[in-house]
Amino acid sequence: MRRSTIRKTKKRAARAHRIRARKVSFPQAFHQFLTPQVWKQGHQAWQSKHSDCSWSLKSILSVQMLMTWGKGDSEAERFLKARAFFVAKHRHEKRPGETWEGFQQALRRLPIPVFRALAAGLRQQIGQQWLDDLRVGDWLPIGCDGSRLECPRSQEAEKRLGQAGKDDSPPMVYVTALALLPLGLLWAWRLDKGTGNELQHLTQMLPTLPEKSLLVADAFYLGYDLYRSILGSGAAFLMRMSSRVHLYTESNVPLERFREGWVHYWPEHAQEKRRPPLRLRLLRVRGKKGDVWLLTNLDKKQLPRRRAAQIYRWRWRNEICHPDYRSSASLYIESVAA
Repeated sequence: MRRSTIRKTKKRAARAHRIRARKVSFPQAFHQFLTPQVWKQGHQAWQSKHSDCSWSLKSILSVQMLMTWGKGDSEAERFLKARAFFVAKHRHEKRPGETWEGFQQALRRLPIPVFRALAAGLRQQIGQQWLDDLRVGDWLPIGCDGSRLECPRSQEAEKRLGQAGKDDSPPMVYVTALALLPLGLLWAWRLDKGTGNELQHLTQMLPTLPEKSLLVADAFYLGYDLYRSILGSGAAFLMRMSSRVHLYTESNVPLERFREGWVHYWPEHAQEKRRPPLRLRLLRVRGKKGDVWLLTNLDKKQLPRRRAAQIYRWRWRNEICHPDYRSSASLYIESVAA
């Protein structure tokens, strides 16, 4: 049997195995990722002093997540359905409170470190089960994108968030998300005021990246300091280039014939501070509406041009799924800031 045929057979077998592994019930999938160890991490970050509260950490967060998938004409209706589901699946545990108002109060008492601890636990579970199968070569493609999200015009939201647009605009938050591109699965996120900086958000999320991550983003994510931070974290990047960027080439190939080559990114502010130039690889790939210019720190062996083009096309999955991330963030914001 030819080597290429063997590879295709192995890929099909691995893909079939992963598809079979997904055929589980919702409660099974729920417990597959929210393991006792993950809940333990959440409890260690909580250290609740509200022992008399009718809402436990598990019931609060389970109902909150179930509301994300549930349907209803209002949040109160989604809450009732999510609570009923939780009670039916945990008949031998203490029943949580019955009112939407009480649930909101319990949710507000949860400190942010609890959510961070649970998110870290979930990422660990996802990493153990999927990441090796999602790598392209040695690298794991992760898309990054940001967007503003309008919030309810509540007094508390207007006080904390202010305005980020025109006069009399609603309060807004800026959500920046990282997603596993082969799946379109949310990996990490940052919430900030509508005037937040998504470049700063990405820098803050670098510690969450798995080993050998390949960050993929559009032309907004450019900057000497950002690239240095990504490289310093051990990750790689594949960024779309903007016409505003000036690069120094190592060859004299005419622009119309250029396909790929090594360049130096050395903006003026880096030169003034006598910081070294970044030696990067510039790629020119075909797009539906014209050629796309991409910049990466990986060489031809690590990231062939054809593979880079394929991975960048996957980035649109992040934008396609972004409304789902926004709706999840909206549900959290409305629950906390209403």
